[in-house]
Amino acid sequence: MTPWLQRTREGFAALEVSDAVKARALAHLEQWLEDPAFADYVPQIRHLISGRRWDLLLDSFYQVIPFGTGGRRGPVGIGPNRINPWTIQASAQGHSQYLLRHHGEEAGRRGVVMAFDVRRFEEGGLYAADLPNPVRGLDGLALARAAAEVYAANGIRVMLFDAPRSTPELSFAIRHLGAVAGDMFSASHNLPPDNGKKVYDAFGGQLIPPEDQALVDEVTGKVREIRRLPFEEAQRRGWVTILGEEVDGAFHEAVGRVSLSKARTVRLFYSPLHGTGTTSVLPVLRRLGFTVTPCPATSNPSGAFERVTFQIPNPEVIESFHTSRPLAEEAGADLLLSTDPDADRIGVLVRHRGEWVFLNGNEIALLLARYAIGTLEKSGRLSSDRVIVKTEVTTSLIDRMAARHGIRCIGDLLVGFKYIAAEMNRLEAAGRGEDFLFGCEESHGYLTGTYARDKDAAGAAVWLAEYASELQASGRTLGDALEEIYCTYGCGHNHLTEIRLLGAKGMEQIAALMDHYRNERIERFGDFAVVKTVDRWRGDPQPHLSETDTAARNVVVFHLADTPETDGVRITVRPSGTEPKIKMYFEILSKPCSPEELPRVRAHLAGLRERLERSFMLAAYRRIGIDFPERGFLLFWQLPLQDKLRYFEIEDELAGLRDLSDPQERRRKLEGLLGFLGANPVEKIDRAFRARFGRGVTEFLNLPA
Repeated sequence: MTPWLQRTREGFAALEVSDAVKARALAHLEQWLEDPAFADYVPQIRHLISGRRWDLLLDSFYQVIPFGTGGRRGPVGIGPNRINPWTIQASAQGHSQYLLRHHGEEAGRRGVVMAFDVRRFEEGGLYAADLPNPVRGLDGLALARAAAEVYAANGIRVMLFDAPRSTPELSFAIRHLGAVAGDMFSASHNLPPDNGKKVYDAFGGQLIPPEDQALVDEVTGKVREIRRLPFEEAQRRGWVTILGEEVDGAFHEAVGRVSLSKARTVRLFYSPLHGTGTTSVLPVLRRLGFTVTPCPATSNPSGAFERVTFQIPNPEVIESFHTSRPLAEEAGADLLLSTDPDADRIGVLVRHRGEWVFLNGNEIALLLARYAIGTLEKSGRLSSDRVIVKTEVTTSLIDRMAARHGIRCIGDLLVGFKYIAAEMNRLEAAGRGEDFLFGCEESHGYLTGTYARDKDAAGAAVWLAEYASELQASGRTLGDALEEIYCTYGCGHNHLTEIRLLGAKGMEQIAALMDHYRNERIERFGDFAVVKTVDRWRGDPQPHLSETDTAARNVVVFHLADTPETDGVRITVRPSGTEPKIKMYFEILSKPCSPEELPRVRAHLAGLRERLERSFMLAAYRRIGIDFPERGFLLFWQLPLQDKLRYFEIEDELAGLRDLSDPQERRRKLEGLLGFLGANPVEKIDRAFRARFGRGVTEFLNLPA
């Protein structure tokens, strides 16, 4: 064993993870230190060892970055559990072998389409600035070019977009160009240091079990050599061609065909959150004749997401609207739309009764479903053959809505839009492609037409803008329409939370929690009795199709006893397929009610959910040995657990800064104490601080906001 490896082994000894995890990390580390293929990475690895960065080294090397519900996604960095040129090229080699094995010469002739979004990696002090670094400044184009070298060397044609484009345009382009596959280089709505690669099939959707397992096996077990042809040489020989406006125009036209109305009166304000939506959502809406004002603060493409609160460019997070909301107000907008960096998810703020109201993913899904059903019903085009497709964790009110109007809802799919795409493919294969009405998932993902096989914010934006315009003609808003839905079909309260557990230890904790939920008899959570537990591992089909199928089916659903005012209570628990966290989905439904009763019913359901959430989450924390403070629920919900606990360790020290006489010194010490929280740290902890001290942090410390 080399001295470098021996030092690492001794450093790993103090870490609280299993010996098996440590052994895997050491084996990968030995390979990267000694194999000439990784020579470019060795200086930075030795730098991390010299700096005793044992946690980072363990997390970077204990596994090969996995293939989840959205493909491979994670932090850019050095090691097999990071996104870097080697992991991307190894994936491309495996994908090339998979395509050639399954499609033969046709794979080379039809080729692969590639797109990328705005991300660019800045090291942030992780690595030595004065040493060579293969990931310094790494962006989506560089990753795409690295992958293109491999496909070309394997005799597979590459069609690469000339600049950042959206994920749904990639999905469309695969179908439009007749390609055999596609790659999207993006980390969707993740934090700035992340990137990734999503793999698409010839239908324009992501692979589902067991096909994704065949790809994983090829990448992880059958790559003996990574073949490369330098990018410029590949381009000169015709293996790489560049795509541009010709595909954009076809895509915009295809999305525009989802239009169901000529109503165009609503005034729109749009924020792409620094992402690719200016190439899709904005031109589509303008092409259809809508008045759209792009947000001047967040329309520039930027992987730093510098004008987005917390630097989390996720329309699911209400704080992502902080920059654009006052600007929308100034512009006199009726509706504020936003999209994530690859423009497949959409967020909505609606101007309702003089206030801006945030709509969560389930509420948007309900409005889109109601708009489509109502419009087709009025025109006599709603037949019983029509189908809505959704995932299991998406609101059950859509099932009720579909049943009420005599159409089918496929509503129990596993999480991941690829399962919705697979149902679309089945309809298409049966000659029923036009029966697809709408696809949706609770995480703000929707598809309103058959032109693609992944969610698309542009198509959803069209329907939302049209529906808002039609409602405006009668003095109503999307907020009014949502209330009408609740009165007609029942009120629904859906809520998502999570426990973010980082690193190898976190993965073990997540596995332990899922094992507990699956294998131990749980009779209640606080005041709420469990009446039925459904384990998707044990459902049909059996046996599991593949390891990836097993991972996707790692879902446990608790159905709880109803109260006098509820008509369905459930909690769904699953590990994320793309991030180090375990997710909890709460749903509480009521029966239909009158408009007069609705405010009280909504408040009651929200109160019930809060009680249930506290009971469930505190039990989960106890299960992994954490005494979680009640005020922890007031911290920003997406903070890693270790950061939440660290905040409480420094809270008294934070309050003690008030004794410093120099305001500049108070500010400097405050920034130092909260530096571990990343962007906008005060906003992440302010509510918890206020609950104890009666004032927010800056007011308590007598500092300018």
